[in-house]
Amino acid sequence: MNVQNKRCPMLGATLAIVAALTVVAALPASAETYPSRPVTIIDPYPAGGLGDILPRAMAQVLQEQTGQTFIIDNKPGATQVIGTRIAAHAAPDGYTILFGSVTSMALNPILKKNLPYDPLKDFEPIALTYESPMYLVTRPGLKVSSVKDLIALAKSEPKKLTYSSGGVGSSSHLAAELFNTMAGTSMTHVPYSGTGPAIRDTMAGVVDLTFTASGMSYASQGQVKALATTGATRSKSAPNVPTLAESGLKGYEATIWFGFFAPAGTPKPVVEQLYAEMKKAVDSGALRDRLRAANDQVELVARPADEFRSFIAKETQRWRGVTAAAHLKAQ
Repeated sequence: MNVQNKRCPMLGATLAIVAALTVVAALPASAETYPSRPVTIIDPYPAGGLGDILPRAMAQVLQEQTGQTFIIDNKPGATQVIGTRIAAHAAPDGYTILFGSVTSMALNPILKKNLPYDPLKDFEPIALTYESPMYLVTRPGLKVSSVKDLIALAKSEPKKLTYSSGGVGSSSHLAAELFNTMAGTSMTHVPYSGTGPAIRDTMAGVVDLTFTASGMSYASQGQVKALATTGATRSKSAPNVPTLAESGLKGYEATIWFGFFAPAGTPKPVVEQLYAEMKKAVDSGALRDRLRAANDQVELVARPADEFRSFIAKETQRWRGVTAAAHLKAQ
């Protein structure tokens, strides 16, 4: 009996240590040094386009800054719905985050029925990091040299001209539909699984034209012809390319944006740490250095979570008006 009494305190101490270790193991990512293991960035775009180039550039800089691996996991399809849905259901620990865009966060809620995620309820915005106009580019052999020529050709042969996009309801799709509405044309939509395949088939002459943020990169190599930019003003990097508003479509503007998101419930300190690292990537110039060879038209920003959330709500409302004017309905 005496022996048992002596062992009980030892057993109690052992159990206390085990319990303490269990509690430590269960602590959320916010209580540890983050990141302490590889972070996966789910990218709902296919490889090759701007939607793949941008997150990879950020991943490389974050890896250099933190000393931890950041992995890009491409999950394209269904106009970014597949990858975004996967990210929405990931563990909210900061080790799986999403590369989101105007399409996945502002356009899909308008144009997709039974969307399997809610941008504002299922995600914690981390940072808005990229903004860019698009460019209206045509296949090299299309016999037009201006927006005026394109409109005339499209009106002379209704439905014959084709335009590619990153998918139904994507920003490139809506940019073209806004063009159709304002120009009074009726070009035929050819949706792809992402912007990469859309621009490649434009270069190959499979389709006649597309709207893409990476247009000038290809135009400078003679692979496509750039007729106009969708921005409110001319791009500093392409000052000779007029805006669509200058080209006869007064009031036309359609820009795209991208940022990063964490699943809802991700600890706030983790979200703040990720934002701090992304802001550092922008402010230091390291991110621009990574992007310069691939795309110099993209504006780098670092808008924090609260500002980003408000921005998404405003963008959703703005594009709702555009889709209504273009008579686009949710599918």
